Amino acid sequence: MTTLSVPEMTCNHCKATVETALGSVPEAGAVRVDLTTRKVEVAGPAPAAELIKALDAAGYAATVA
Repeated sequence: MTTLSVPEMTCNHCKATVETALGSVPEAGAVRVDLTTRKVEVAGPAPAAELIKALDAAGYAATVA
């Protein structure tokens, strides 16, 4: 499991965009978004760099939490 911090994620639209972006990454698996903490848990074995790249392409900076 990979946990990412996405500080610019503030609303349900952001949540949906993040879920869609991460869902497009092969082997991402289940994605759980917590708007309160602005963290995302990705259950699959996808590399963190690929997850961060997908979020960057969607307009969200992310780091491994």
